[in-house]
Amino acid sequence: MAWLKSLHLYLKYDSVGASVISDIKRVSKPGCRIFRGVDNLGRIMDGLGVQVLSTSKGILSDRQARKERVGGELICKVW
Repeated sequence: MAWLKSLHLYLKYDSVGASVISDIKRVSKPGCRIFRGVDNLGRIMDGLGVQVLSTSKGILSDRQARKERVGGELICKVW
């Protein structure tokens, strides 16, 4: 069975019609991979943003990674 490699994003807008996401920053790149342990995961905008990690348990948000006590490659930051 072939696995589909895709990511589905659903955009959210506020009551005025402006996008809730103000910026997305790619962190790891093919030439420079960035890895973070569970103890080195900082908070984005005091917890309002999210970091996406590729871990041994799959793709997780920073909150899920802290809960699972697992680190991994920091893919991107969204705020």
